[in-house]
Amino acid sequence: MARFRFQLEAVLQHRLRIEQEQQRIVAELETTRERLEGTIRACQEELLRERSEMRSMLQAADMRGVRFQAGAASRLVASAQRAVIELAGIHKRIEAARAVLLEATKRRKAVDLLKERRFEEWRQEQARREAAATDEIAVMRAGYGGDLT
Repeated sequence: MARFRFQLEAVLQHRLRIEQEQQRIVAELETTRERLEGTIRACQEELLRERSEMRSMLQAADMRGVRFQAGAASRLVASAQRAVIELAGIHKRIEAARAVLLEATKRRKAVDLLKERRFEEWRQEQARREAAATDEIAVMRAGYGGDLT
């Protein structure tokens, strides 16, 4: 029995690899985004603790401790600001990577659709050939008087 062979299988596989690579890039960027968001959350939580400690030191009139807490809070704010700026850049990179992924997916699906159409054409051709062969056998049988057993 004949087997279906898609002539553009190499193109399809290439486009599939490109799509998978783009998926990997988007996943890496998403991981970076989640890490940065976690850093920002941690800085915010630490800032709340630092401010609480600073309030208690102010009430106890511990000015040296207040200065240390203020310095620590300033470093946390700077760290959070750097993470926010980096996060904004990551969001833009994710948006661009998703657009490339979408295009790669469209290109792969176009070849995939072509493969499906070609397979359906091949299947119909196989069915037509089988029907023709069956008809030929029937005609031959009729020509021999139906005694082909």
